[in-house]
Amino acid sequence: MRPTNRTPSRWWALMLIAAAQFMVIMDTSIIGVALPEIQRELGFSQSGLSWVFNAYVIALGGLLLLGGRLADLLGARRVFMAGWFVLTGASILAGLAGGPALEVTGRALQGVGAALIAPSALALLMGLFAHDPRELTRALAVYGAAAPAGGTAGVFLGGVLTEWADWRWVFLVNVPVGLVALAVSTRLLPAAVARRGRIDLPGAVAVTGAISLAVFGVVRAPEDGWSSAQTLGSLAGAAALLAAFVVMQSRRRDPLVRLAIFRAPNLSAANLVAALLGAAWIPMWFFLNLYLQQVLGYGAFEAGAALLPMTAAIMLLMVGATGRLVTRFGFVPVSAVGLAVLAAGVGWLSRVPVGGGFLADVLPASLVAAVGMSLAYIPVMIAALSGAAPQEAGLASGIFNTTYQVGSALGLAAMTALAAGFGADQLGDPVAMTDGFQAALIGAAVIAGVAALAALALLRRPRPAPPAREEPASAAEPLREVAAR
Repeated sequence: MRPTNRTPSRWWALMLIAAAQFMVIMDTSIIGVALPEIQRELGFSQSGLSWVFNAYVIALGGLLLLGGRLADLLGARRVFMAGWFVLTGASILAGLAGGPALEVTGRALQGVGAALIAPSALALLMGLFAHDPRELTRALAVYGAAAPAGGTAGVFLGGVLTEWADWRWVFLVNVPVGLVALAVSTRLLPAAVARRGRIDLPGAVAVTGAISLAVFGVVRAPEDGWSSAQTLGSLAGAAALLAAFVVMQSRRRDPLVRLAIFRAPNLSAANLVAALLGAAWIPMWFFLNLYLQQVLGYGAFEAGAALLPMTAAIMLLMVGATGRLVTRFGFVPVSAVGLAVLAAGVGWLSRVPVGGGFLADVLPASLVAAVGMSLAYIPVMIAALSGAAPQEAGLASGIFNTTYQVGSALGLAAMTALAAGFGADQLGDPVAMTDGFQAALIGAAVIAGVAALAALALLRRPRPAPPAREEPASAAEPLREVAAR
């Protein structure tokens, strides 16, 4: 028997939660077009400029686990609002910065705020829609569609603001959104009683350091060399910190990550697939944008507009079709088919010629890739979260977001190195650049294909749920029910 105490404002709350996911992802892409203006006005060096992007991604990826743990202990709404407070203040700092140090600091603090918002938002969603599997899958579809929408909207909005306003507005645009989010959160989102437990700060420092060093080493490898002392030292340091983190988690009474959570059905496998999905999707989006601007000669506004059909297709399919397909067939076949279609779409994009056209060479292939992404993301997320206990919903969502973000960063860094090896760094030579972009897109297609095989081989359909009870055992129970059909 289903519970009847549904939160009346849950669909308005979902809009707030989806907007949060939209903004977190948008902040990774909105600065791309503005980077030359930021460099000229603030005096960044060529190598230092990359940290306007990297500072946000590293702070976000490194602190998501801590954000998930805090949401479980302190209450998801409290952490969600704290994240908006930090993000809003950091956006003011980044938007008003007068030099490189303050700019990078502001971006890193934006990442801290996003790392508090993302896992608590997903935990809130799970709690709000735990009463009905169909509503939960529909809500997850809306939430999932917000991510690619934010990524593409960031490119488009960044171009609009940089061209017609000022580059500082790519940061300041967060401020009114943050103030509105803070104003309505207490009215729309359910409060939760704080639970007893300790914050594992040493563990948080270790895992954040490991992720930061790994991303730093791979991001810098194309410039420093994969066999350089700096690259090898960074990767070795990341491995050492990760090993230390695992040892600490196995010995602490209140660990940041209870290692036994990885024995939850499908959690480890789904997070591996999520990392591969991010490592395929983000490079595809990145190099397609470069191809449009640097080979076809599109301006920032035109390039952003060219990506809108792909974003619209993802949003419509995620909201209108993906949830129904998962309900009918389960997450294993839908995710595997989606990843295979994504591989096909990215592989098609890898054939873009030097003198290509948008309608013939970009639009059809990008829409195929959009279909694949819309079918893959939600089922993989359901697989990752369905085995989590209710008191660890924030942690499970933090792990999922972490693996997707880290996979995205590492995949982009590796494909950037591959593209440079095939000529993408030869600015002004469209033939060489196209060769490099094609190589990176082929690499991304291969990663998507590997992800499809991993989904088929490693994901398992869960056992059917036990007979209905008066109340579901956890927020994950509806997900198990959907997945078992």
